[in-house]
Amino acid sequence: MNENRSVTVAVDAVGGDFAPSEILLGVSQAISADSALRVMLVGPDDVVTPFAASAGDRVIPVVASEIIAMDEHPAQAVRAKKDSSIVVGCRLVKERRADAFFSAGSTGAAMAAATLVMGRIKGVSRPAIATVIPTGGHPVVLLDVGANADCKPEYLVQFAQMGIVYSRAVLGVDSPRVGLLNIGEEPTKGSLLAIEAHGLMAESVRGFIGNVEGRDLPTGVADVVVTDGFTGNVALKLLEGTSKSILGLVKSAMTATVLSSLAAAVLKPALIRMKDQLDPDAFGGAPLLGVDGVCIIGHGSSSATAVKNALRVAATSVRHDLAARIGEAV
Repeated sequence: MNENRSVTVAVDAVGGDFAPSEILLGVSQAISADSALRVMLVGPDDVVTPFAASAGDRVIPVVASEIIAMDEHPAQAVRAKKDSSIVVGCRLVKERRADAFFSAGSTGAAMAAATLVMGRIKGVSRPAIATVIPTGGHPVVLLDVGANADCKPEYLVQFAQMGIVYSRAVLGVDSPRVGLLNIGEEPTKGSLLAIEAHGLMAESVRGFIGNVEGRDLPTGVADVVVTDGFTGNVALKLLEGTSKSILGLVKSAMTATVLSSLAAAVLKPALIRMKDQLDPDAFGGAPLLGVDGVCIIGHGSSSATAVKNALRVAATSVRHDLAARIGEAV
């Protein structure tokens, strides 16, 4: 990887619950952290132009007159709003004016625009949303987490191939272990989709270790875990909710009494490290793997830290030629 390679990321300035303030703050933090990063900030003139003027020549304003709301039908909105920040951002990548695109707006719209405007990598049947699950050891790539509710067994094979490339390129895992999410370890367990996918993956996916169960996701048993988008999304939301609940319970317990508050003061550094390990903001966003370019989809509640880290992941993906390597893998 050429760490000094200049990278330009198109950023949706008005996507997300805390836009534009957290998006702009995250952009500022990202360009401060990476001297070879440039941003094409896409959105309304009164948002992007003043910020670019104050940020310096590494932030370029791109005016987009429309915004796709969270409650709009994704594909219909993408087709109808050609001058929306999401569509314009994807078009910048398609035209090779930008190397990558990031949005914390409508996930469905970002996915539809990336697929329709940027296009799929040749040979990819279905793009998949991958997310990184923090663990005590190596982080785990889980895909698909929402792009494809209904899948064919051969799709899961491609998801595995794309997940391996991402794990190697962005997370630095030399030989990723690949698991298939299922309800049991035996090859004959699970749905017809899982049984057929197991057979195909055993034949063609290097590093395949077999089925893994939901309880294995946070343990790092596998570096890449593959499933259909419906199951993956449910698993991801359950993990996020459980993590948030546990951290809340720990905080309540540590502040319940004077004695526990004193103990909390002693344990505070360790608790902060634990929180940081479990914080999804550390990875910033979920890549849409399989589109012809780099597209990072942020959580709707993305903070400035999440935005900064999403742009770091986008730049790393570009510097590792992620799309080209996925094309070679599939």
